Amino acid sequence: MKRIVIFASGSGTNAENIIRHFQDSTEASVVQVLSNKKDAKVLDRAKSLDVSAFSFNRVAFKEGHVLSLLEAMKPDLVVLAGFLWKMPEDIVKAFPNKIINVHPALLPKYGGKGMYGKHVHEAVVNNKEKESGITIHYVNEHYDEGAIIFQAKTNVEENDSVEDVAAKIHKLEYEHFPKVIAKLLNL
Repeated sequence: MKRIVIFASGSGTNAENIIRHFQDSTEASVVQVLSNKKDAKVLDRAKSLDVSAFSFNRVAFKEGHVLSLLEAMKPDLVVLAGFLWKMPEDIVKAFPNKIINVHPALLPKYGGKGMYGKHVHEAVVNNKEKESGITIHYVNEHYDEGAIIFQAKTNVEENDSVEDVAAKIHKLEYEHFPKVIAKLLNL
């Protein structure tokens, strides 16, 4: 059984979608959800789906406690689904090409520190982009600079609001993220 660990910082709709996708699988499952926010809704979502979930603080993250936990869990894939902290170099080195992220834009555009969620969609709308999308990429020691695994596009209409763009991006994430995870796990 392939083991998936999810990191998330917020609501957790992508995490829930991934958990549900693999819930009845005999080949892979989400074994842990970790969050850097003790009140993140993702923790409740995971627990309601019978997936172990808990939070950690910056000290545990930076001083190797989260790395030790990951090493003990032996994940086949670590999935960042709305996780806003940069992965420490020791974790990236311990899991080469086993940590992936979904970014709500077509990288290399609109990537980097501070470019997440609403901030990305605002930039897309303000710059009058004709398209946006998602990028699923490997995580390295820099924000949004790891090798691209997959991209999916959507049109941005002239009258689309930030919320309209966000809804289109979420639809792409829900459709493609679990499938890309399955493919990376050779399922």
